[in-house]
Amino acid sequence: MSEAEAPRRLHPGQRIVLASHNKGKLVEFQALLAGSGIEIVSAADLALPEPEETADSFEGNAAIKALAASEATGLPALSDDSGFCVSALNGRPGVYSARWAGPGGDMMHAMQRVHDEMGAHEDRSAAFVAVLCLAWPDGTTRFVEGRCSGQVCWPPRGDKGHGYDPIFVPEGERRSFAELSADEKNATSHRGRALARFLESCVAP
Repeated sequence: MSEAEAPRRLHPGQRIVLASHNKGKLVEFQALLAGSGIEIVSAADLALPEPEETADSFEGNAAIKALAASEATGLPALSDDSGFCVSALNGRPGVYSARWAGPGGDMMHAMQRVHDEMGAHEDRSAAFVAVLCLAWPDGTTRFVEGRCSGQVCWPPRGDKGHGYDPIFVPEGERRSFAELSADEKNATSHRGRALARFLESCVAP
């Protein structure tokens, strides 16, 4: 069933599954949805398996995760697929951002790889992109996207946030994402912008 055929909204008090095992993402989602009245339970808390992300787009991977969680629980499920897109690397690591950290999830390794592959390239521009997918048990899906542009910095700075945050300075800032407070980051981040669109289009007032 397509989005056009059955648009629908969540309602305050409704329970949804966050189709992620990433603790950092869970904290961000809980903070960003705190005033919505939506109750979130994570895939990790429900011991759901992590589906293999085989798509070559953010939308495709987000749909895989949300549909799997919704089918397994019978609840609406929200997922995101996000990545760090570096202009000098033709948009890489992009959808493969997590894979660059290797099987052990070593983000220092991933950041070092970005730095090494960029070399002395003059173009330091980059963007974080997040695509959210809300899936219902009948297969209905809705998508929203958020983007935050900025510059790659080196060496990594700050000890907050997660992922590639220490090497990204958003537009209008001198600090990296990892040097911002959670509230400061959420106000301008790709995920914060995507969730603002999600609340506007997918949650009943």
